[in-house]
Amino acid sequence: MISQLAHPSLMDCRRLFLLDYEVWINIGVHDFEKRGEQRVLINVDIYVPLALSTPTQDELDEVVDYDFIRRSIAERISKGHVHLQETLCDDVAEIMLGHPKVRAVRVSTQKPDVYPDCRSVGVEVFRMKSPT
Repeated sequence: MISQLAHPSLMDCRRLFLLDYEVWINIGVHDFEKRGEQRVLINVDIYVPLALSTPTQDELDEVVDYDFIRRSIAERISKGHVHLQETLCDDVAEIMLGHPKVRAVRVSTQKPDVYPDCRSVGVEVFRMKSPT
């Protein structure tokens, strides 16, 4: 994975990441996909300004907790069937950007069991908050 930290607006950020979070979700547009869950791997990078994420007391509430990422994804998945990976990526990105400390996010999803002749098929989105 390539970090977006070279982007000028993110040079003062810390990158937090969740790699290959494996979930089973009802996703897809085909009839056979709607009848059961599929394995999906989700990757999330969030970019948080160092000024908002550099602990001075070594306390969890000084940073963005990784549980926020996992819990948010689980809550989104619990809402039911998703037709497109693009929709899932966009939804997760929007949730991550809703956190007050997060400046930017990269989300990717992969369906590793779709085709026998490739490792996976997937989608990725990168979004950044507008400067205030």
